[in-house]
Amino acid sequence: MAAGVGALTALTLWSRPDPGPLDFAVAALSLAAAMVQLWRPVTGALAATVLAVFSPLATTAATVGALQVAWRTRFRTAVAVALAGIAAHLVQWVWYPNPALGFDWWAVLVTVAYGALLGWGTLARSHRELVMSLRERARRAEAEQGRLVAEARAAERRGLAREMHDVLANRLSLVATHAGALEFRPDAPPEKVALAAGVVRSGVHQALEELRQVIVLLREDEATASSGPGPTAAELEALVEETRAVGQPVAVSGVLFPDDLPSSLGRTVYRIVQEGLTNARKHAAGNEVSVALSGSPGEELVIEIENALPAPGTAPAVPGSGLGLVGLTERVRLAGGQLDHERTDGRFRLRARLPWPA
Repeated sequence: MAAGVGALTALTLWSRPDPGPLDFAVAALSLAAAMVQLWRPVTGALAATVLAVFSPLATTAATVGALQVAWRTRFRTAVAVALAGIAAHLVQWVWYPNPALGFDWWAVLVTVAYGALLGWGTLARSHRELVMSLRERARRAEAEQGRLVAEARAAERRGLAREMHDVLANRLSLVATHAGALEFRPDAPPEKVALAAGVVRSGVHQALEELRQVIVLLREDEATASSGPGPTAAELEALVEETRAVGQPVAVSGVLFPDDLPSSLGRTVYRIVQEGLTNARKHAAGNEVSVALSGSPGEELVIEIENALPAPGTAPAVPGSGLGLVGLTERVRLAGGQLDHERTDGRFRLRARLPWPA
């Protein structure tokens, strides 16, 4: 903008028939005032306005200064600078009259020009403030969402740690029971001794695996909450039946809960199915939900949950926070798996892949 002021001022000076030293001085001071406007718009605009009283060479700097003030300062200040500019150009008529235009038309032209500059600058300032406000709100919303996601992940970790803690206690108590039997019944038949030793060995291996996960997840400041061992096939079937009882059709394909599923993996499967059915009840009440499990030990266990999306404009039956899938993703990730969800072809698909140890 300063470069444009300089170019227009130089063009005006060049068009004068016989510029004198005063003209060159006014042009130089106008350029200086335009540069001042970059840091102090009101001071620079008023300086150019004073120069405009004595020479049209300062008109460009004065009008651009009025635009800068309207764009960067308060509206009252911009109005005052615009009125000063109008007055300065009306006085300029005394030194440089234009008989072909007339004073009345000159006054109208000057007033309209400054009014347009005032409106343009004010509109630009309002737009800039709106954009800055929207950016700040977006930044705060992103920060708040990030905090909520972090809290959901932390809550999921704590809940999983409590579950693993309880399962670990259950494993160790089972090992202690069979070890005590070996200690107090050294004369037991060899087959019973071998059976108890096998139970102890298997329990210790499972306890070590649970302990490894507890060390990763458990927080020192968490109190222990008893939740018992992992869910069973009956509990998962009961969850499906509860969903059907409230009017949500559920179609199950494959074995819903394999008998040889490890308890830690079983808890994750239960949580995935529970979240999928809960989301369907919230956002697609009445639509059929299909649940499919596939896989085998030593490979992957795949859980797929799918339901039709509600009609456009339909409000969810129960408002959701959007953090359930965040916690579920964290749980699946901690189990070494991957969780994907998408909306395509009018359907919502939830797919989880979990490692199934042999």
